[in-house]
Amino acid sequence: MSGIGEFGLIERITARLSSGPTTVLGPGDDAAVVAAPDGRVAASTDVLVDGRHFRRDWCSARDVGHKAAAANLADIAAMGATPTALLVALCMPADLDTAWAEELADGLATEAATVGASVVGGDMSSSPTLTVAVTALGDLAGRPPVLRSGARPGDVLALSGRIGYAAAGLTVLTRGFRTPRLLVEAYRRPLVPYQSGPQAARLGATAMIDVSDGLLADLGHVSRASQVAIDVRRSAFEVPRQMADAAQALGVDPYTWILAGGEDHALAATFPPAVALPPDWRAIGVVTEGDGVTVDGAPYGGPTGWDHFR
Repeated sequence: MSGIGEFGLIERITARLSSGPTTVLGPGDDAAVVAAPDGRVAASTDVLVDGRHFRRDWCSARDVGHKAAAANLADIAAMGATPTALLVALCMPADLDTAWAEELADGLATEAATVGASVVGGDMSSSPTLTVAVTALGDLAGRPPVLRSGARPGDVLALSGRIGYAAAGLTVLTRGFRTPRLLVEAYRRPLVPYQSGPQAARLGATAMIDVSDGLLADLGHVSRASQVAIDVRRSAFEVPRQMADAAQALGVDPYTWILAGGEDHALAATFPPAVALPPDWRAIGVVTEGDGVTVDGAPYGGPTGWDHFR
């Protein structure tokens, strides 16, 4: 980085970026301009820190780009909105290879393009710790946002997307292995059901959340915000063969990954009982009177998810 300089790197990165349909003005000025036909903008920010959220010996720069974009785009989808743009702040050591930053930009741009969004700007700085901070913007398309606070007793709890895969992949990597590939790749590049967020909003979802820190932990946020109890059915989850094999080899209960593992960025939502769930959603529990999250009607004895300060 010290050889090419900040502005030389900016030129290399912006040359790799394309504009999405909502981008009126992309990188190059003091600010980007993004169309907001709804008149409101959903916005979310997430940060990835080297050694805390990723390791460069486990993930390529392109993987980190996909991962950083996915974490933010999923939050927009969880509001029932469609992502439109990303802003990226990159802090990096001066001796970092410029190719790493360029490949990071490729991963960010490719993941954003899956939902028709684009990287429209950002900032960079020298730092001893490599840090990627991303802000995502989204369009609500005239619908009210789906909040965490709308769940009501009698609602059906449903999930869209994979769960437990990324946590299993992280365990595999921490034990010094690189297979099963399905699990390791799920940790490196989440497969997020972005389209399910707006779909849930159209169906009348009463509450929704991105499962980033663990299913039970994130459902706890919904429970507290909505002042309801949520019960999860363990039998609603099938353990895929690769996960079962890895769990047996590593001496881990696979349901620990499924119920408490994060970073798959599945979407969990509550729906009125009369709603016919489409194939992208599967019922995994119910909302009742009370408070807290249980599994099969009883408190869960294991860890419930990730906490950045514990």
